[in-house]
Amino acid sequence: MKSLKQQFLSGVYYTAIAKYAGIIVQLVVAGVLGRVLSPDDFGTVAIITVIISFFSLFCNFGISQAVIQNKELSETDMHSIFSFTVWMGFLLSLLFFFFSWIIASFYNDSRLILLCQLLSVQLLFNALNIVPNSLFLKDKRFGFIAVRTLIVQVFTGAIAIVSAFYGAGMYSLLINPILSSILIFSINIYHYPQKFFFTFKIEGIKKIMSFSIYQFLFDIVNYFSNNLDKLLIGKFMKMEQLGIYDKSYRLMQMPLQNITYVVSPVVHPLLSDFQNDKKLLAEKHEKIVRFLAFIGFPLGAFMFFCSNEMMLIIFGNQWVESVPILQILSLSVGIQVVISISGSIFQSANDPRHLFICGLFSSATNVLGIIFGVCVLKSLTAAAWCLFVTYIINYIQCYWTMYAYSLKCSVVPFLKQHLSALACSAMIALVLGVVSYFTGTLDLKVIGLDSDFDTASIDTWKLIIYLLIKCVAAVLVMGIYLQISGEFNIVRKVKELFSKILK
Repeated sequence: MKSLKQQFLSGVYYTAIAKYAGIIVQLVVAGVLGRVLSPDDFGTVAIITVIISFFSLFCNFGISQAVIQNKELSETDMHSIFSFTVWMGFLLSLLFFFFSWIIASFYNDSRLILLCQLLSVQLLFNALNIVPNSLFLKDKRFGFIAVRTLIVQVFTGAIAIVSAFYGAGMYSLLINPILSSILIFSINIYHYPQKFFFTFKIEGIKKIMSFSIYQFLFDIVNYFSNNLDKLLIGKFMKMEQLGIYDKSYRLMQMPLQNITYVVSPVVHPLLSDFQNDKKLLAEKHEKIVRFLAFIGFPLGAFMFFCSNEMMLIIFGNQWVESVPILQILSLSVGIQVVISISGSIFQSANDPRHLFICGLFSSATNVLGIIFGVCVLKSLTAAAWCLFVTYIINYIQCYWTMYAYSLKCSVVPFLKQHLSALACSAMIALVLGVVSYFTGTLDLKVIGLDSDFDTASIDTWKLIIYLLIKCVAAVLVMGIYLQISGEFNIVRKVKELFSKILK
């Protein structure tokens, strides 16, 4: 029987291999499509993606997390829950199909009709995947999940690129979500066959309802918290501006998701075993937080000073307007990496009620900030700054609530986990700031200062060289800090590795 640490490291290891390989796949696909398609195409599809994710919440209904948390569900219970998701998926996909005309009318864009109708297929298969995906996580089959995801990413990404070159236009952006959901279901149902009951049975649903209802309510408010910016920009600004904003947001999220998604899927299935020992749960959480802080905060500093290179190398000069947005959003990366597991801790503590309350507060602050940035200040950079401020506010209230009510212990040990990582990030920022100044790749407009640099005119190969220089500088600074501070003995690990090789 593996220990918790072994299970955690094993889960993170397998998930990391697939996720980091997935970063390369996503960057290649996004880079090719970003050069073939226009910002308007991306903006149009972004609107539909946001709306369909709202419908998906009703398919899930908090079921996925509830299945993982509940250790007493029988096979018959699982079949009845699966049948419930099938009925919900069928009804909601049908509703989304006919809702397409209303969506197109609201945004005054007839192209949205067919896009919505095509994506209704994805909505159905997303619902069918809820129970099998939950069982994979519940059984801690992290390695299989990772391999499955990577294979599907490569296959669907290749088809999307080919279709874009053959003139599919914005419809090539739909291939990945639709085909991925179908392929994953085919794999899932082979490994976890489910019976479908035509008669409606509620026994399984009743067993998880007290947990799933609060999770569902949290998902609803969290949806508006995370997506209202895109909905408002799409309504009150041009689709091109939404495409510019969405491209910045997605590029910021790409490394973020491929870090947090390595850890988050592992946390809840493992820590749910400690739901009756809150002190031990808090200690395990704080160890994970220290690990995440040393990834998130230095990464945010790196992305801030490398936004020009990242955006222009991957997507080309037509996306230069996205650079200031990416810089601002990158400041929130550290916060988002750490807070990404907060939901898993609330769930592991068997406290979805306070998870919902925190989500409600976060949603309210995000809505106010986004409305102020989009509707009052009417600027993409203003919207990004408002979003950054709300991230800070929500971070504070989330962890105060967690430690005061769910874990019932002092928040001070949690706060201490940030100090060393922040010091390391400050040193990386200082060094990269100097490098950026001398390479002419620092855009000061993001902080309200005029900039003489025109990075859009810099040759792509020079940008690649500058990015490599910054990567080396950041890695060296972080390595030296970890060694000197005693956070991680790199020299000893290297010696141990060479000793093993020589033996």
